[in-house]
Amino acid sequence: MFSFNNKKADRTLSQDQVKSEYKRRQLGVLLATSFSYIGYYIIRLVFTTEQVSIMDHYGFDIGQIGLILSTFGVGYGISKIFMGALVDRLNARWFLATGLYLSAFFNLIIGFTKSFPVILVLMTLIAITQAMGAPACQRQISIWFSKKNRGTAYSIWSSAHNAGAFCCVLSIEMATFLFSGSLTAVFVTASVISAILATLMLLINTDKPESVGLPDIGTFSGYVEVDAKGEKTTADTTNVPFLQTFLNSILLNKVVWMVTLASMSFYIIRYGVMSWIPSYLPTKGFSVTWAKWFVGIFEVSAVPGVIALGALSDFFDGRRAMICLISALGLLGCLVLYFTTANQAVLVVVLFLMGTLIYTPITLVGLMINEAVPHYAVGLSAGFMGFFQYIFGETIATALIGSLVRKYGWSMASNVIYFASACAIILLIALVFQERKVRALEASVNK
Repeated sequence: MFSFNNKKADRTLSQDQVKSEYKRRQLGVLLATSFSYIGYYIIRLVFTTEQVSIMDHYGFDIGQIGLILSTFGVGYGISKIFMGALVDRLNARWFLATGLYLSAFFNLIIGFTKSFPVILVLMTLIAITQAMGAPACQRQISIWFSKKNRGTAYSIWSSAHNAGAFCCVLSIEMATFLFSGSLTAVFVTASVISAILATLMLLINTDKPESVGLPDIGTFSGYVEVDAKGEKTTADTTNVPFLQTFLNSILLNKVVWMVTLASMSFYIIRYGVMSWIPSYLPTKGFSVTWAKWFVGIFEVSAVPGVIALGALSDFFDGRRAMICLISALGLLGCLVLYFTTANQAVLVVVLFLMGTLIYTPITLVGLMINEAVPHYAVGLSAGFMGFFQYIFGETIATALIGSLVRKYGWSMASNVIYFASACAIILLIALVFQERKVRALEASVNK
């Protein structure tokens, strides 16, 4: 199944047909990756969004909820590096759909059990299959879009994180209304919606340009890209053994490490805020129902800002690190307000702003790591970064923060998030200077 459509198509297109066919396929890929990832996020956030109801109905405490959420992070982080390596060698179209089908299936089973150990196992299985999504999407966008407009395309896809979170809340509220508050119905509804999305998007997706008789993106755009080492990135397949690719393109690539650690810091901030909105906002006087809705509002409010700033990075010739740095500085100010004010109106405004200021750097550093390696290592780079994002980033933001809140209160949680913000800012300053070097190399190659 996974090898289907990986070989070059037998048909060839005339020069007059290539441009229109490329645009049509690019649109299909962008829609398929975006809507498929909405489905992934509907599944991923059901448990997080329903944490208060689960504690009430199942008798779990906040420490158990934190453990379940961290189990997902560990499973996802470990699996992502292997899934990233696999998708570089397999059919990304089928890989993406299969991961969503499996995630929906395991999520469905959660709706029919109240056993803490069983839910831990199922969340681990969901984590493994969820890890198939992002590397497949990132690979497809990297090989279908040129660096000149990849920031816009990547930002549109990445905003599916946010739209998916909001759609998750919508599916939960719809299921709650239609099925009289049944938690089982909540999990079933999310799984059915995601499986439908997987099927529809499979129909309009395409693995890579060569599989349908089109030239690679470098040939089509006429723009030569170089990675962090100054080498051309055009080739999307390689015969180089996995370990050699991993060593040369990832482990010995200093830009990969800087971007990865910056991304990990942003994930501590992201999950340190988003995962605990349903539990934190009630301490500021919000109702549990409103707090649940603010998970979705926090996510969906970021969509226009992330797309606009991603397009801005294209407009400024790929200055991704500079856009990230400006966002991180604004984010730090918002975090101070979020953890110190008791004014509900201010908290609402800050949540709206933080959506954009958190997700813009998360989006663009994901693109930066893909652009720091050859196309045949894009999935691997995404997996490597994902390992640190979830094994360390999300685990710190869920298990550690959950334990700190239980023992010391929310002030200790804020200190963890402030420290992560400072680390991200320092790394981004270094990446701004590195970005200048790569842009100079590309300018000399494309003279």
